[in-house]
Amino acid sequence: MSANFDRTLSNQDVLRRRASLLQRLHIDGLLMLLLLVLAAGSLFILYSASGKNWDMLIKQSTSFGIGLCGMLVIAQLEPRFMARWVPLAYLGVVGLLMVVEFMGHTAMGATRWINVAGIIRFQPSEFMKIIMPMTIAWYLSARVLPPGLKHTLISLALIVVPFVLILKQPDLGTALLVMASGAFVLFIAGLRWRWILGALAALVPVAVAMWYFVLHTYQKQRVLTFLDPESDPLGTGWNIIQSKAAIGSGGVFGKGWLLGTQSHLDFLPESHTDFIIAVLAEEFGLVGVCLLLLVYLLLIARGLVITVQAQTLFGKLLAGALTMTFFVYVFVNIGMVSGLLPVVGVPLPFISYGGTSLVTLLSGFGVLMSIHTHRKWIAQV
Repeated sequence: MSANFDRTLSNQDVLRRRASLLQRLHIDGLLMLLLLVLAAGSLFILYSASGKNWDMLIKQSTSFGIGLCGMLVIAQLEPRFMARWVPLAYLGVVGLLMVVEFMGHTAMGATRWINVAGIIRFQPSEFMKIIMPMTIAWYLSARVLPPGLKHTLISLALIVVPFVLILKQPDLGTALLVMASGAFVLFIAGLRWRWILGALAALVPVAVAMWYFVLHTYQKQRVLTFLDPESDPLGTGWNIIQSKAAIGSGGVFGKGWLLGTQSHLDFLPESHTDFIIAVLAEEFGLVGVCLLLLVYLLLIARGLVITVQAQTLFGKLLAGALTMTFFVYVFVNIGMVSGLLPVVGVPLPFISYGGTSLVTLLSGFGVLMSIHTHRKWIAQV
């Protein structure tokens, strides 16, 4: 009996030391585990979706490594330190977006990248997905909440500037996500419901104005294709039709790894980026998709727990906005690929190929870890 009791105490001491080590390193164990699971699954799926392209796999692995290092570095920074530098970061990214406007790199008909000496190419708009909610959280956390009309208008102005710059690239999907990330902070801050309902009512005239004066021809065609994909099955409707075919053909258990026909026979375009979940559904079926959604759900749930446990207003606003924005990324991509939403070019988080997007997402989870592991900081920003 005594030996068993001593062994139990010993096991508890080991667990306590492990927890202490993670806390000292400012790492949230559950978040790290879930992200590593996604990383492994991503490379597994990408190998098939890219047609066994090892170069693409190595680049994605390198991006994961860089992103994880960035995440761990950001997790060491106290929230008050990040809040201090948020205004400068916002101005810096807006400046990069203006550089894109005048001398950006053009690919596939869009100017969204900055090419540094032909070696490094990155997309500044991805960084704004994190900087935007940080900026609005920094601004509102120093004000009386719920925000009044003045502070709401200033927050909206901070959101509109990068929104317009990204929209002109053109990149409607990223522009909407950036706008949503800032709007979520306003919502969490207690924005008055009558203003929210007024904004929803204004969506109709705004949407009409955007249709006639803002949207490009290909963006209008995406909306029309969403409403009736069969109207142009060999043209603009091809992507969504083939995507649905891939998802439906997978059944419950899928055809098996590397045995998908839609992607390997080149019926499914962009199979390694925006439409990669169609490859997953075809090869691993409903079971594979549900397992992926379970990992996403656990990540979102952990983010909400961190939001509730945050000890500062800045931390609560930022953690809540980052978590809700991550949910929107997942929802929009899956809705787009399954035909429930128009195609807007939003990658599937951690699964789709893309270096800048991957590093940005991991940086966001680094911010969540920082908020959670620096909870002893209780000074108001």
